[in-house]
Amino acid sequence: MVFKKIVLLILLVISVAINAQQQPSIIPKPVDLKMGNGYFTIDGNTAIKYKKSQKELKSTAHFFVSYIKKISGFSLKLNKAAAKKIELVIDKDILDEGYQLNVSPTAIVIKASSPKGVFYGMQSVFQTLPAIRTNAALEVPVMQVNDYPRFKWRGMHLDVSRHFFGPDVIKEYIDLMASYKMNVFHWHLVDDQGWRIEIKKYPKLTEIGAWRVDHTNLNWRERPQAKEGEKPTYGGFYTQEQIKDIVKYASERNITIVPEIEMPGHVASAIASYPQLSCTQQPQLPLTGGDYTNMSSNYCAGNDEVFSFLQDVLTEVIALFPSTYIHLGGDEVDKAPWKKCPRCQARMKAEGLKDENELQSYFMKRMEKFIISKQRKMIGWDEILEGGLAPEAAVMSWRGEAGGIEAAKMKHNVVMTPGSPCYFDHYQSGPEGEPFAIGGFNTVKKVYDYEPIPKELNTEEEQYVLGAQGNVWTEFITTTEHLEYMVLPRMAALAEVLWSPKENKNWDNFNERLQYHFKGYGQKGLHYSPGNFTVNIKPSSQNGQLLVNLYSEALNGEIRYTTDGSEPTLQSEKYEQPIAVKSSFVLKASTVVDGQIKGVQAVKQNFVMHKAVGSAVQYTYPVSEYYLADGPNSLTDGVRGGNAPSKYWHGFSGKDMIATVDLGEPKIIKSISLGCLQNYGSWIFLPQSVKFEVSNDGTVFTEIKTVSNPIDINQKTALYDFNATFMQQKVKYIRVTAKNNLCPPGHSGAGKSGWLFADEIIVE
Repeated sequence: MVFKKIVLLILLVISVAINAQQQPSIIPKPVDLKMGNGYFTIDGNTAIKYKKSQKELKSTAHFFVSYIKKISGFSLKLNKAAAKKIELVIDKDILDEGYQLNVSPTAIVIKASSPKGVFYGMQSVFQTLPAIRTNAALEVPVMQVNDYPRFKWRGMHLDVSRHFFGPDVIKEYIDLMASYKMNVFHWHLVDDQGWRIEIKKYPKLTEIGAWRVDHTNLNWRERPQAKEGEKPTYGGFYTQEQIKDIVKYASERNITIVPEIEMPGHVASAIASYPQLSCTQQPQLPLTGGDYTNMSSNYCAGNDEVFSFLQDVLTEVIALFPSTYIHLGGDEVDKAPWKKCPRCQARMKAEGLKDENELQSYFMKRMEKFIISKQRKMIGWDEILEGGLAPEAAVMSWRGEAGGIEAAKMKHNVVMTPGSPCYFDHYQSGPEGEPFAIGGFNTVKKVYDYEPIPKELNTEEEQYVLGAQGNVWTEFITTTEHLEYMVLPRMAALAEVLWSPKENKNWDNFNERLQYHFKGYGQKGLHYSPGNFTVNIKPSSQNGQLLVNLYSEALNGEIRYTTDGSEPTLQSEKYEQPIAVKSSFVLKASTVVDGQIKGVQAVKQNFVMHKAVGSAVQYTYPVSEYYLADGPNSLTDGVRGGNAPSKYWHGFSGKDMIATVDLGEPKIIKSISLGCLQNYGSWIFLPQSVKFEVSNDGTVFTEIKTVSNPIDINQKTALYDFNATFMQQKVKYIRVTAKNNLCPPGHSGAGKSGWLFADEIIVE
């Protein structure tokens, strides 16, 4: 009898295991998904149906038919009798862009208020099927899904000016977006290094502005300017017929293309084509890279011919793109030429403008009036806030979230795209073993953890946040393979941020679902990052004690580490709790997955023990949100930054660095030093001088020494420790003031504030 009960129990467990189906790896995660038992099998006896009265579903149904034929060879019957059916239904009671998906063993029913929602329901079905042509059965698990997006603007951007990507690549990009239910493609068609859209009234824009001397073999920042007689062979542009085809292709996938026509800056390509549009009106060759020396890159704001030209250009652009928004750029305008230009100064006087910021605002407001006259709306980068925002303009916030917050509080629509974590041209792993990138470090997890609604906004203000997008600038991305690698899988992570409810997000669950998508990428021949296996080293201070925390994003990964400088092995110490720093040592750590050490090499960090390690630091002026390093105690975490910009450097721009260190108790010291970095190409310069002061009460400070900068400001790179040595004395507080530098004459940012990078205040 006992034996029979055991057998029955075993059979019951087996039965439950067979019937219980694992949830499909759908990205973005649906709002609500309930699994059933069994499958609906798509084969040659399957028909796809929709009511003849709902003709708007015709193209959506054909899309479904073509997709199934591509991966299986089956030709689904359209509105004909069949044993099994896939039914598409318009139901106006369903939320906009939302859908309801009901899969049973005999039918699939997708309901939505528009073809757009039906299309998104189809994408969820597609993600349960093979990625490529297969002879396997097309089985869709029985399930019920109720789903809708959190944000209206779920975007991806692509810069085709710095490097041109042909129509086929653009269509592949659109297909990737569509598979993850993204709906806005921001097409950056114009910039200094290339004009990529045919304008019939101004043929020189593509005859001249779309081509440059080919220096693809050189680093972007090291490319020499073009010389007379050199043949421009690199480039390309889209004809208006190609653009019409791509717009139609995107529309069929429910993606709106928002074109960007830069102004009033970043237009050296237009000026090379038509020199009379600049302040100097001097001929110039198209830019080859990042060197702007002696080059005009702004339109002349005092020249009415410029506005006539731009209105003509936009008239042709608007005729090609049906999008509500037209992006007019507005970022990084070098206003120095306007200050020297008689026409610009006359314009300021005539319009009663107090400075060049208001001149830029005048420029953008004038162009917005034209956009509105065409029944469209203007959107621009957050610099369009400077000098006053155009009345109905939307703002794309890229310099952190401050611009977006300001615009939302002014009741203007906002798209969040801060450099951290929405710039997909930044590293996502490594950087050892990774394709060369512009810098930064935006991992998949960092993207996934992003919250587009800033905490500074109240309930009413947050309604102005339309959504967010990932930006792909291509200074260092020259091939399709590299482009794919930089967006996959970060595009998937951002898609879930923008679609799924905030409370449904779960990194571990997303990471598990992502493994299925990795398999699909590989089957399709797409290049992608397999994950960030680099161990994240995060120092932190607690009550004057420095601790080192280690993290890995890898699914089911563990960390092995050493503190003697040797390479970690499978037998090395397993990380289980924070490591206390009590003396100087070299930490190396690796991620282990399935019994294998992952990554090209172990992450390495030197920890230098000194008397200020773990001490609290207060700043007179805040650290830039772009270069926070490891937080407020990064100058006393025992970590040196290295010889290139990295996450271990604190960054300051426009203000001096004034840091006050509280040693916790009076200590006898005899030297203080501050480590600083210079990187000319990245606008990072050593401070003019560094002043060291000490105190015992934190109020009255005595100067110890001021050290002037001995390094030439034009030197390309430099690491330098500003050091003060003195007779030993007992102090409790130390104040270090580093005086910021301006970009030097001859630099592309001449006269503007440079960056000051500091890594450690060492006290002995």
